[in-house]
Amino acid sequence: MIPASDTYGVPGADDPVIFADLLASIGAQADAVAQALERLDALAGGPFAALDADAQTAGAERFRTTRGSGAALLVTLVAQCYYRDDRVMRSLGMEPRPPFPKGFDVTPGDWSQLAPVRARGRLWRDAP
Repeated sequence: MIPASDTYGVPGADDPVIFADLLASIGAQADAVAQALERLDALAGGPFAALDADAQTAGAERFRTTRGSGAALLVTLVAQCYYRDDRVMRSLGMEPRPPFPKGFDVTPGDWSQLAPVRARGRLWRDAP
C-alpha cells in the first residue's frame, strides 16, 4: 500500500517493524480486518498476494471503490502505523515523538491551516 522509497530513505508499509506495529494495533478490529482482506481476495479474483501486478492493481481498485469493502479501515490502520514510525517521522522533518504533552509549534492566529476543514463543508445536522 505504501512502497519503500530510496529517494526519501523510508521503508515501505511492509517493513517488519511497521508490520509488527500494524498487527499489534488491530486489536478489537481483527474480525473487520479479516473480513476486509477476504473481500479484497474476492474482488481481486483470487488470493491477492498470489496475483500478478496487473491483477492486483485491478483488484485493489475494485476494492477501493466498492462500498462497504473495508478499504477505509485497512488504509487507516496502515497509514496510522506507517506515519508513527520513527524513520518516517524523521524523513518528514519531524521529531519522532508523541504530539503531547510537548505539542507542535503552530503560528498563533494562522487560521489558514483550517482551510481544508472549512472546504469540506458541513458534516453535521441540526438538532430537532
